[in-house]
This record gives sequence, C-alpha cells and structure tokens, in this order.
Amino acid sequence: MASELKKFAVFDIDGTLIRWQLYHAVADELARRGRFGAIEYEAVRQARMTWKKRKSEDSFKEYERALVNLVDQAISGVNVQEWQDACQTVIEEYKEQVYTYTRDLLVRLRRENYLLFAISASEKSVVKLLAEHYGFTDFAASTYEVVNGKFTGTKDILRRERKPEALTQLANKYRATYTGSVAVGDSENDIPMLEAVEQPIAFNPTKLLFEHAKTQGWQIILERKNVVYKLGIENDKYQLQN
Repeated sequence: MASELKKFAVFDIDGTLIRWQLYHAVADELARRGRFGAIEYEAVRQARMTWKKRKSEDSFKEYERALVNLVDQAISGVNVQEWQDACQTVIEEYKEQVYTYTRDLLVRLRRENYLLFAISASEKSVVKLLAEHYGFTDFAASTYEVVNGKFTGTKDILRRERKPEALTQLANKYRATYTGSVAVGDSENDIPMLEAVEQPIAFNPTKLLFEHAKTQGWQIILERKNVVYKLGIENDKYQLQN
C-alpha cells in the first residue's frame, strides 16, 4: 500500500522568521573580522543609515545592493572555514531573535505533522544552521562555488523565480502533497512561492507584496511589538480577525 502523502509548510527566513537578514549579519561579522576595507564598508554603513531613516522607498534596495557588491568583491579571498565560523557566530546571536507569529506557527504545524521547509536566498551554510536549530525537515538556499577550500566568487543565487522549482524539488523528495500546503513570506521576492500553495500568508509584507496579496485575497499578518494582527477578506473587504 502506498504511503499517504504529507502536507507541508514553507517559510522564507530573512524578515519572516528571523527579525533581520542572515546574509547582512554574516557580512557584518566579516567586517568585524577585518575582511572589508574601512572606506568601502563605511559606504555600506551609510547606505544602511539612509534606509533606517526611510529617506526613500528604494533605500533598502540601494543599501542591499551596496552590501552585496561589497561581499562579492571580497569573498574570493575568504576561506570557507572562516565563512562557516562567521555563520556560526551569527546564528548564536540571532537564532532566538525571531517573530512570535512565525515561531509559534512552526510549532503548531509541527504538531500537526506538517513537513517544514525553509527557502532562502541567503547562503546555504547559515541557512542550514538555522534550519537545524528550528527543526526544519529540509531547506533550499543559495550556493557559492568553492575551489581548494576558498570561495571563487561565483554564486548560484536562489532568486524569486526559482523558489517554486526549489519547493517542487523538496515536495517530491519527501512525497509531500500541495493539498493543504502553507507558505509564509514577507516580500515581493516570495510571491512566486506564495502563489504555488493553497494557503499563502503575507507576513509583515512589503508594499509590493501587500498590494499583490490584496488582489489575491491572501491572509495578511502584521506583528508589532507584542501584538499579532490578522487581516482576512470578509464581504470583499479586509477585516481585522480574532
């Protein structure tokens, strides 16, 4: 007799489970280890401050672009062991800095025997550590090419358009069914993944994700301080739900 297919839930990580961005935290740790030039890193820090002051709608993307460019320039000189050590340091600091809603959702779905998948554009070493800490069944993440124990600078980024494919691979690997499937994400980069499941949840969504979620009638969850607000469609309008 064929075994019954299991339900699954898939979570984005950065800004969805973790309150910060793992990739950014690893970059900060490498900076503390002296892997970036002071002038170059100061430019990234200033871009971050511009975003924190909300000077423009695109300030976060500009900061992120500056950070990624800096890491791209420096990573070919980074030893894999040093990178993994930096990832371990980051996880020790950030692993409990999570959102209450998504943390509790993980616990509830695990009790309901859901398979739990993590899909992230962050590098696989740091995602693996977090996935292990929270008991995810498996994960998909970006990979960086390594030759002779050092990064070459070549990266295979798990971009938004590839997330459904990664999800399908995980579902097939574990004989999971899309019936009753759940996905949680916080930005427009998660839209293709959210569209792939039966129960998409836009959590603390960016403006673009919020607008898309409204057109699709998806559930929207907002967490502020110690309060979780659930928005759902009632009579063709979003209403605050209990």
